[in-house]
Amino acid sequence: MPELPEVETTRRGIAPHLEGQTVRSVSVRNGRLRWPVPEDLSVRLEGEVIRSVERRAKYLFLNLDSGSVIVHLGMSGSLRIITDDSAALTHDHVELMLHSGVRLRYNDPRRFGCWLWSSNPNTHPLIASLGPEPLAPEFNGVYLFRRSRGKSTAVKSFIMDGHVVVGVGNIYANEALFKAGIHPRRQAGRISLSRYHRLVEVIQETLMAAILMGGTTLRDFVNSDGQPGYFAQSLLVYGRGGQPCSECQTTLKEIRMNQRATVYCTRCQR
Repeated sequence: MPELPEVETTRRGIAPHLEGQTVRSVSVRNGRLRWPVPEDLSVRLEGEVIRSVERRAKYLFLNLDSGSVIVHLGMSGSLRIITDDSAALTHDHVELMLHSGVRLRYNDPRRFGCWLWSSNPNTHPLIASLGPEPLAPEFNGVYLFRRSRGKSTAVKSFIMDGHVVVGVGNIYANEALFKAGIHPRRQAGRISLSRYHRLVEVIQETLMAAILMGGTTLRDFVNSDGQPGYFAQSLLVYGRGGQPCSECQTTLKEIRMNQRATVYCTRCQR
């Protein structure tokens, strides 16, 4: 599934082509996504100007004067900027045609993504209860420390909880915990303030590095310009179970936590 850096990379890729542009037409070829595409989406969008493209967690907002389109890429979705006359592919389900001649095309083979409408996206049920952004000032060591008190939840599950903080998906949780030297199964409530300061620092460093390098290359994801991300070349533990630790050469251990691959060093992480 595309994680926060992939979604932010997509936002940065499509925003310059969309912002300030008027929607000429909307084509919904298959509205049966995770939730049905609103039947009146074309009525709401045609003739309207896209004022901005924003990201909240893994959701993208196409903001207009009257409201916003909420887009989620799901497990296999991607957005493309189309500037030629190339025909739609089998899994190109939604397309916006702009007066500039540019088209925004949504492709989603598994159809787990969504295109929804909201007059105020921040109050939408999918958005309203989300935690802070991981790169925002309010996400800091003190915040995590206070939220973790009394929690027996494993720290990996804790930082992947979208009600605690958004966008720290499985890949980046693995990487951040390794860099912070924290065992993924350690109880969240038993981690000190100083270690949470360090964990926040490496979460932010890891996500920023991934954004700058174009996200992590996953089988179903390519950027809005059609090029894959390159951050996978920099992964220290994820996908490296059974290989030597880059710090101490101990064999990295891979387990399953909440049905997710979890890789860690038994020597470096406590």
